[in-house]
Amino acid sequence: MASAIQKIALNASRDIPFNKLVLSQSNVRRVRVGLSIEELARDIERRGLLQSLNVRPVLNGEGAETGAYEVPAGGRRFRALELLVKHKKLAKTAPVPCVVREAGSAILAEDDSLAENVQRVALHPLDQFHAFRDMLEKGMSEDEIAAAFFVVPAVVKQRLRLMTVSDKLLEIYEQDGMKLEQLMAFSISDDHTRQEQVWEIVSQSHNREPYLIRRMLTEKTVRASDRRVRFVGLDAYVAAGGHVMRDLFEADDGGWLDDPTLLHRLVMDKLAGAVEEIRTEGWKWVETALSFPWGHARGFARIEGTPVVISEEEVARLTALHSEQETIEAEYAQADEFPEDIDIRLGEIEQAIEALEERPVSFDPANMARAGAFVSLDTDGTLLVERGFVRPEDVLVEPEDGHDAPESYDDAVAHHRAGNDLEGIGTEDAPGTEPEEEDGLKPLPDRLLTELTAWRTLALRDAFAANPHIALTELLHTLVRDLYWQVSGADCLEAYVRDIPLRVHAPDMPGSIPAHALRQRNEGWKHDLPEDEEALWLWLDRLDDTSRLALLAHCLSFGVNALYERMPPYGAVSQRSVSERLARADRLSTALRLDLAEAGWQATVENYLGRVTKARILEAVREARGDEAAERLLEGTGWLPEALRTPISADKPTDVPAADIAAE
Repeated sequence: MASAIQKIALNASRDIPFNKLVLSQSNVRRVRVGLSIEELARDIERRGLLQSLNVRPVLNGEGAETGAYEVPAGGRRFRALELLVKHKKLAKTAPVPCVVREAGSAILAEDDSLAENVQRVALHPLDQFHAFRDMLEKGMSEDEIAAAFFVVPAVVKQRLRLMTVSDKLLEIYEQDGMKLEQLMAFSISDDHTRQEQVWEIVSQSHNREPYLIRRMLTEKTVRASDRRVRFVGLDAYVAAGGHVMRDLFEADDGGWLDDPTLLHRLVMDKLAGAVEEIRTEGWKWVETALSFPWGHARGFARIEGTPVVISEEEVARLTALHSEQETIEAEYAQADEFPEDIDIRLGEIEQAIEALEERPVSFDPANMARAGAFVSLDTDGTLLVERGFVRPEDVLVEPEDGHDAPESYDDAVAHHRAGNDLEGIGTEDAPGTEPEEEDGLKPLPDRLLTELTAWRTLALRDAFAANPHIALTELLHTLVRDLYWQVSGADCLEAYVRDIPLRVHAPDMPGSIPAHALRQRNEGWKHDLPEDEEALWLWLDRLDDTSRLALLAHCLSFGVNALYERMPPYGAVSQRSVSERLARADRLSTALRLDLAEAGWQATVENYLGRVTKARILEAVREARGDEAAERLLEGTGWLPEALRTPISADKPTDVPAADIAAE
């Protein structure tokens, strides 16, 4: 016969006068976050108590009930009711709905309090949007909704903007197919068809940042000099049915393409073809995007390739090109400028020489099977292929000297002690035990060993400070190992540069002049470094002082931080520290005489004009001609927003020519 299923009994609920309730010391909430007690009190005053208090009988010393009840779960509601009583908006004896846990329950009061706080699920933003929308449709205004939930009206407006988003995209978000920031980016446009087209494009790309979505939705025209146009080709765009708005006074690459959607499709189709061709090389994975976020390869290892040996035919071709170049330059050495056809020919020769001298690289097929490539567009519209990156999970860990790698710290210590030829590595003898007689000397006690190495450390510091050359060598050794080998474990010199990730950045930054310069400098040093890490210290020691200082500056550059940060609640960074950081960045910029205009930054609709208030755009064009007209007027002027301007130093460097100082 089947046994009957045990039925549970829920705790009884009843109304208890407020003056019979006391706050329990078992309530686990200590830190006050979220809605304030005052705001909660106003909410209860407006709509009443929505959730009962969880209470238990208060017992006297003999274990008998006293008639009072403690509140272990619902402390904030209790304090809000207490505030209403204090302000005489609620009677002291007002009945309060409570769920009563029986005295002597096996479930602790702290258990109830913790469960009530951690077992709740925050409302999904889409559910909040639906609720706001329903309330709006039933007659409440945006301000009334904001007041009811103690948020600023901007929060309500932001959620209600989701009404402009395609139902298809809302469904994708509901199924965790995109992030809230991405969904909100689509609300900038009311065109559902265009929204879905943009999502189809970005969903196939590695880069799905909200700024890219907003840019694609708001982009009405694309300049003919844009890298996407150069990649596809203006003729291909026109052949596909696209139209170009021309200006008679524009240069050859002038004009604007008025169908960004068509251009995006052509770009993605051509990129897809290039990706398939690169995939056939044998890579494990290939990721593509118009541009990858800065630092996209952070955390990846990289395999080294071997330059393909130049053939005899290529050597002969290179010799002939150099000979032709020298002949032309000698023939026109006295001329003020080259004739147009000669100038074109010299450009062709230089490109051909560069193509022959920049040797392609071949990779080991076994390494390619665990590595991949990033494919994007360079600033000049050419295909940028970064090969040989290995994801962390695919990195091979090779044991040293043919031995198995230690599995734990204890194994590592045992392995070190077993293989150490020097005496003096040992442990403290266990109390109450006599060491066994051995032929050799017994290990030194740990305490003594620590004291001896402390003495050695002090003397080493003194010798280190007295020898700047060795000090710089050791510093470079530590920084270079961290940058290029990512070696884990402690080092003798406790010095490091914290690489600051630039997670939020403009889309034009990865292809900018500083980004190119940093990549080229990084690859140049990587090429010069010895392949064997063991040979690194000697290589650095023999390096000339100018090169040592240049390498030091390169390693330190990754730690430069001039970022503005918003201050999150309970964050580790304060507003004061950020202000001090920016002030020191101003000082560094002044010392370096940094000019962002010379570095390639230029105000565009995408990176500034389309993202600021109209009051910050040129008065002459803000109403009459719009953001893109402002971009055209600012082009080439070197204008910079306040955040990018370098402060002018009151003390001029002595090496600045007097004419330059007067010009400033």
